[in-house]
Amino acid sequence: MRIRIVDAFTSRPFTGNPAGVCLLPAGPWPDDGWLGRTAAELNHPETAFALPLPAGGGADWEIRWFTPLVEANLCGHATLATVHTLRREGLLAGGAVRFLSRSSGLLTAWVEESGDITLDFPAAPGTEVPPPAGLADALGARPEAVLRTGALGDLLAVLPDEAAVRGLRPDLAAIAALSLREGLRGVIVTAASAPAERAYDFVSRFFAPARGIPEDPVTGSAHTALAPYWAARLGRTDALTGLQASARPGLVRAALRGDRVRLTGRAVTVLEAVLLV
Repeated sequence: MRIRIVDAFTSRPFTGNPAGVCLLPAGPWPDDGWLGRTAAELNHPETAFALPLPAGGGADWEIRWFTPLVEANLCGHATLATVHTLRREGLLAGGAVRFLSRSSGLLTAWVEESGDITLDFPAAPGTEVPPPAGLADALGARPEAVLRTGALGDLLAVLPDEAAVRGLRPDLAAIAALSLREGLRGVIVTAASAPAERAYDFVSRFFAPARGIPEDPVTGSAHTALAPYWAARLGRTDALTGLQASARPGLVRAALRGDRVRLTGRAVTVLEAVLLV
């Protein structure tokens, strides 16, 4: 069985978000412990495992995602990496694929002639809430607004400007403790792009230390909350571009379609290996 390492939401190796991708043989799922240990061994933010489904059903593959610590309910960059891998292997019928996920329902994706990959995910619009106790101290910055993202399970903290997002040096142990106390997956921080910047509309970063991801390089799932927020602020639903300003930055292009978000990016394979265990 082969394992691929794919950098997602980028077209350049060693940028964007690395994901493990494992295409499983048809049949029953491997033991959850094996899946978790394999993801821990790879030690990337997420590893996607995709299992082919019988032809003629409502989906083509079942997909699951694991961090080094836990199974995830939704992952954008590892799904994009999986679509990229299926395309390279000649397994995309008509350039599109339908994934069945356990917690997020049916997810569709397709590849454009340009090579861009688009994911269709459920939107996670936020609801403004009072900042939880200790959030400002954990972030090292005082948010202008804080939103809960519903089923996505994150806090979305809005900071005054791009410089505040880029300069953030959070207390990760405190964020982990806050996340466990509040039942969160993690904390998204965001701000509008600097006035002189035209390549993107907003910036973000994402911290999920309680899930084994101190800082995620480029988080597709976080943009299911960022897209509705910035669509409302900017007054448009199309051509939204976010830069995730991590040490391995990447661009996510987003469009809001009712209760769905379309996320577009590219990916590049950087490693293929044989899994011996």
